[in-house]
Amino acid sequence: MKSLRPALIVATLLLAGCASNGSQQSESSWWNPLDWSWSTLWPGNWFGSSLIVSEQGVGAINGTTPLQEAALNAGLNGDYRLRQGMRSEQGEVVSFWQALTDKEVKLTFSGKETVGRIEVSDPAITSADGTRIGDVFSERYQKAFGHCQAATGDATSAVLCKAPDSQHISYLYQGKWAGPQGLIPPDDVLKNWQVSKIIWQR
Repeated sequence: MKSLRPALIVATLLLAGCASNGSQQSESSWWNPLDWSWSTLWPGNWFGSSLIVSEQGVGAINGTTPLQEAALNAGLNGDYRLRQGMRSEQGEVVSFWQALTDKEVKLTFSGKETVGRIEVSDPAITSADGTRIGDVFSERYQKAFGHCQAATGDATSAVLCKAPDSQHISYLYQGKWAGPQGLIPPDDVLKNWQVSKIIWQR
């Protein structure tokens, strides 16, 4: 037992020495344990911290978060590359931010001064009830009535369904259907449609 304790200390220091705190440092610089984030030694952080879509928002980002790059980057722990864009909504020009991994858009934030809507398309992010991108309709619902409506906007062949017992979370399901646009497909068609986005709305 006595030899185990020093071994654990050595292992911890080795792990710390191999880890990076995310800041860019010169290869010739010395590692300073006082400057290093010791929270990364927590086993839950070794494989990255997954964000959760909850009633409050996505991770640390909620309806009070300023729609600004610095605030969004802090709320995402710097895990994504951010870019700003603009689009037209109901005759008004609206600013939004996208969070990307490589060249893929994983989250979209929109609103006015603060975040009002978050669209999640990152398979690594789950909602509080465990739903993730790619889950099929039948895993969460038995029928569309009372839960879903035909999606509008750019989403084609899609339905938007309120998450059970939620005020702020919805799931966008998409799939194949030969019926008219703007109508909800029959439940036996919907059952195999998949979540393409998890949406949080303030």
